[in-house]
Formats: sequence, structure tokens, C-alpha cells
Amino acid sequence: MISGIVLSAAVLSIIAYFAMIWIGAIVVDEKKLVLHSATSLIDQEGRPITKLYLENREIIDIDKVPKHVQNAFIAVEDKRFYEHHGIDFRAISRALFKDIAAFKKVEGGSTITQQLAKNVFLTNDKTVLRKMTEAIIAIYLEQKYSKRKILEMYLNQIYFGHGVYGIQSASKFFFNKDASELTIEEGALLAGLPKAPAAYSPILHPEKSLERRNAILTLMERENYISPEQAVRSQGKTLGLNIHKTEDKPWLSAYIDMVFEEAENKYHLSNEELLKGGYKITVPINIDVQEKAFKVFKEKAYFQGTKDDAQGAFILLDNKTGGVLAAIGGRNYVSKGFNRLTAKRQPGSTFKPIAVYAPAMEEGLFQPYSLLKDEKLDYKGYSPSNYDGRYDGHVTMFDALIHSKNAPSVWVLDKLGIDKSKEYLEKNGIYIEDKGLAIALGGLKYGVSPFDLANAYRTFANNGQYSKPYFIQKIVNANGDVVAEVKKQKYQVFSPQTSWNMTRMLEQVVKEGTAKAGQYEGALAGKTGTTSFPGKKGAVMDAWFVGYTPDVTGAVWIGYDRTDEEHFLKGGSDYPTKMFKNILSGLKFEEKTSFTIPKKVKDLEKPIRLSRIPSLSATYQFHALQLFKVTLKWPAQDDDRVVYRIYERSGESKKLVGSVKGKGEYEIPYINIFSEHFYQVVPYNPQTHQEGEGTDFVSPRWE
Repeated sequence: MISGIVLSAAVLSIIAYFAMIWIGAIVVDEKKLVLHSATSLIDQEGRPITKLYLENREIIDIDKVPKHVQNAFIAVEDKRFYEHHGIDFRAISRALFKDIAAFKKVEGGSTITQQLAKNVFLTNDKTVLRKMTEAIIAIYLEQKYSKRKILEMYLNQIYFGHGVYGIQSASKFFFNKDASELTIEEGALLAGLPKAPAAYSPILHPEKSLERRNAILTLMERENYISPEQAVRSQGKTLGLNIHKTEDKPWLSAYIDMVFEEAENKYHLSNEELLKGGYKITVPINIDVQEKAFKVFKEKAYFQGTKDDAQGAFILLDNKTGGVLAAIGGRNYVSKGFNRLTAKRQPGSTFKPIAVYAPAMEEGLFQPYSLLKDEKLDYKGYSPSNYDGRYDGHVTMFDALIHSKNAPSVWVLDKLGIDKSKEYLEKNGIYIEDKGLAIALGGLKYGVSPFDLANAYRTFANNGQYSKPYFIQKIVNANGDVVAEVKKQKYQVFSPQTSWNMTRMLEQVVKEGTAKAGQYEGALAGKTGTTSFPGKKGAVMDAWFVGYTPDVTGAVWIGYDRTDEEHFLKGGSDYPTKMFKNILSGLKFEEKTSFTIPKKVKDLEKPIRLSRIPSLSATYQFHALQLFKVTLKWPAQDDDRVVYRIYERSGESKKLVGSVKGKGEYEIPYINIFSEHFYQVVPYNPQTHQEGEGTDFVSPRWE
């Protein structure tokens, strides 16, 4: 009879056990065992920049956790861990006895496996159903996973306080070292935290933490995990903290947001996945530039407006790769906030090089020293004006760009054609709906973003080759597999010759034109842009500088998020120009003091500037072979490329009798001294094929 009861009980126990495993398989969603792990942002040298996470956790393999650290947790949380199968009935009985004796709950009987089950799958409810479910899940986990794996999941899952999850992150936070380097006393300190992370925090309550650590060292000695001597020596040590707090880095906010955006749009990785997937993302950021730009944007002197809330944006790109070195989305940018780097603005005169002059050169219509019409003309109701109201009749492209004249730019676009201009813009990554000649002056319906505008200028810096910019160089998952990597696809938009011509002209814009404000010692080419707020004299809506050095290309925009009667800038493009130069000054980009001319490209000569010849002398001289001759002399100009044309007037007619280059003297042989002749010297520019102001006609005299 008794043996039958025992047999029945045994059978029922076996059935119950397998039933619990079966129920556990139904209850457990094993996807929850995939723990959230922080994603690391690293630079191209592999140096850590920051972490992105929902939970600050870094997964570590159990083999990398020292045995004495594992034993510390087992000693305090579950000393029969390697003996039970998920539930420790002996521990439960002992805890129940102590609870009854004390008339309150004084000791828990949960195993490490049960704690893992509760923390991952359940809530903290104190109900019988929850405890039963916890036991079922624990038995299932023990059947499904090895003890090593369960301990690994537990150590990676538990919370240590101060926003830190998992043994690896806890080790780095409290001791600034890898978990594999933890000493006996350090491991004991960490093992004491999960029970009450706030109460035993070594930062908030160092005395309690020390007491707790020493108690755990005693437990470890009792369980023969360490020797009595090791326990004594370890208990005699201080807490030995080396706190490594995660720094608040507001200067990274815009950059990080654009990394998130690119990961989602380009590589289909959601923000949530990045925050919990444990990826390593290599980015091309330059920390020095990013931090400096953030500080410069705090300086109010650059934001001269009617109200204090004037805004700005800054982007800097690597010329060769297109990698984003720095990104500032606003003066007080907050994560997931309004990013002014991607907001479209009126680009003003910064549009002239990419929409008008470079395409016109590439199409062979005009060259840097071609003469462009500089007159106030009417184009079927559209009549653009120069900002200063002055017109020279004709002006070179070089000078029209340097002085940012509007009339010549529109005239060239009219010759080039709007469709052809937009064709080049689209090759440069800029798409606009506009169909009018106002494109020449950056008068657009929706505008263009600082990000896109900077990258369009990068084409000039990169010998006419366009490629897309990027924030993410590579993404590696938690298993070490490369899941995303930038593909650098380039194509030619402008020839190297056109790009070099543009670089030379834009250099002069910085040296003597509209972008000369501020100081920068290195080589720099760029263009300013200022758009006016309609209807209010002197009010500025958008102020720009877009430029490049031999290494980097960038853009600065300053303005209000919304310009109106009460919100407008009082200053123009000088402020973003100064800001750009300030950010780059003192950094390695300033070391290069000149651009390198590409192979097989002809350098652009400096412009020839003609000045009036103040005087001319003409004298008769006798020469045996030439009989009589006239010698003309005048002050030569400093530029020896100037050609001097010699005109002779006899009666009412005037004719060109010769020319000389770079000298202030010319001889006319075989002169009839009995005829009256008058001579004039006129400077001539071989670049523009223009004559300057000549001398008065003079009559020769005898020496």
C-alpha cells in the first residue's frame, strides 16, 4: 500500500515536472532573453566617443568574468546554485522558518535562476500566481540552458544603480576597468549592490557599502571560495572607487540625431534597435571641431538680431571622403529637436557659383575673364538690381563673383538656360522646383539646406567630383559582423579645370571680396550670401558663408527660425564668415596655406588691373640707318603682362601703329619730320581684350 502511494507520488512528481517545463515553454518568450545593450559610437581610430542606450549595459561573456567575481554573486545570492534545478527547496524552507520566527519577511529563498526569470519575464507583484509562474519559468530555464549560460544572463541583466546595468558596465562605471580585471574585493562590492542598489551605493553610502562588501567577503570565505587570509586582506582595503560617469555631451546632440536618421533611412535600423542592439558605429567626426563649434555658437556676438533667439547651423565635411566632421543643428539644440542643418533656407549669392558660373564655364559659354553684361535689364518683368545700385556696363566673371554683383549673374543664367542650370544642380545633389531667373540669386520657393549647400561646394574642392556625404562609416553588430558600410560612389560634375578656376576665384572672394571679414591664416575659398527681408529696409533674413580649405568644406547659416517684422538680423554675411574662420582657426586645417593645383590643369592667372598712364613723352632722334625716329616713353605699370598699344594721329585719322608688352618705351622708325604726328599710348588687357584709359595725344619734340 505504502509503496504504491510512493510510486504514485513519484509518477505525479515526474508528470508535474514535465508539465511545468511544458508550461514554461509556452509562457517564456525567449526574445526577452536578448538583453538591451548599449551601442557605442567610435571614431575612425577606434576611440570611444559616447554610448547610445535605453539601458546602459554592455554584454560580456561569462568566460571573461573572473571566477572569484562569479563566486561572490553565488555566495550572496544563491550558494547552492550548482546543485538545484531552478528552485532551491532547502533555501525556501529555511527562509520560511526565519519568516515565521520573526513574524515578518526577513529572508528570500529565490535562486539566481528565479531572479533572472522575475527580472526578465515578470513584474515585482507579491502574488502567489507570480511566484508560481516564476518557479515554472526557472525550471524551464534550467532545463533549456546550462548553469554557465544562466549565470552569464543574470550577470548581464541585473541593475547596479546609477543607471548602470550588467557586470561589465558596472565595472567600468565604479572602477573604470573591464570586468575581467576586477579584484576579489571589487567583485564582492558589486555583488552586494543588486539587493538594494540605492541603499548600498558606494557613492551615496560608502560606509554601508563597505560593510556590505566585507560581509560578502566573509560569506565567500565560509563557502571556501577564498582563503581566510584573502578575506582578511581584502576586508582591510578601501572601496577603491574610480568613478567613470557618462559625460553629458550636448555638443554631440545634433550629430547623434543625424546618425540615427541615416541609420534608419539608409540602413533600415530603427532608433530603438540602435539603442538596445549593442552595435559599434564608426563615425568620421572630428571631436576638436565639434566641440569648438559648439562653444563658438554660444557667443552672442555672432547673432546680431532684433531678438536674442537668432539661430544658426554649421556643417563641416571631409573633402575627399564626404564624411561629416562636425554638425551643429542650432544654438540650443536638443535631442530630436528642430535640426536647422536640414531645414531649407534662401541661399542668396552662395547659389551663384553652383547654379550659374561653374555650369557656364563647363558649357564653354564664358571663362573667368570673359566680359559679362552689368546693366539693369528687364527679363519679361523680372528686373534684378545690384545691391549697391551701381553698374559698370561690362565686368569680368572674376569681378562679378568677387563683388557679388547680381545683374551679371542673371544675364549669364539667361544665356545658359534654366534647365541646364538645374541639370548641374541635380548632379550636385540639389533639387528645386523653381523655373525663373531668380535662381541665379538664390531666390527659391523652398530654398536649400546648409547640409546640401556645403556638399555642393565640396565638388569644387574635390576636382569636380560629387559624392554623397555620410555620418556612418561602418556598423558592426554585437557578434562582430559588419552589417552596414558606406559605399563611396563618385561621378564627375565639373571638369578639374572648371573646379580649379572656381577655387581661384573663390579664394579672391575671401581675400578681397565679400568674404574678407575675420581672420584665417590657411588657404580658404568661399562665398557669402545675404537675403533681405522684403518690405523692411536693412532687415536681413538669411546670412551665409560657404567655403572650403584644401581638406574640408563647410557652411554656416545664421537667421531666425521664422523671420517677421519683429525677428530679423541686423547684420549680413560678415558674421557667418567670421564664425567659420574662428571655428577652423588654430586647427590642423589652417596648416595648409595654399591649394594644390591638379595635374594637367592650367592655373588661373591673377587678374590684370589697368590703371591710367599719367604721362607720355615723345622725342625725335636721328639714327644713321633709320634716319629719324620717335621714341615714346611712359611710366610702365607694375604688372608686366599689360600690353601697351601705340596709336598715331595724323589729321583726323587715328591708327594703331604698334604695341609692346610690359615695358614703358617704344620706338617708331623712319619718321618724316616734315609731317605733323601725334601719339597716344593706351593700356590693353589681354585677358579681357579691353583697353584702359589712354594718355593724351602728344607731339614729338627734339631732344
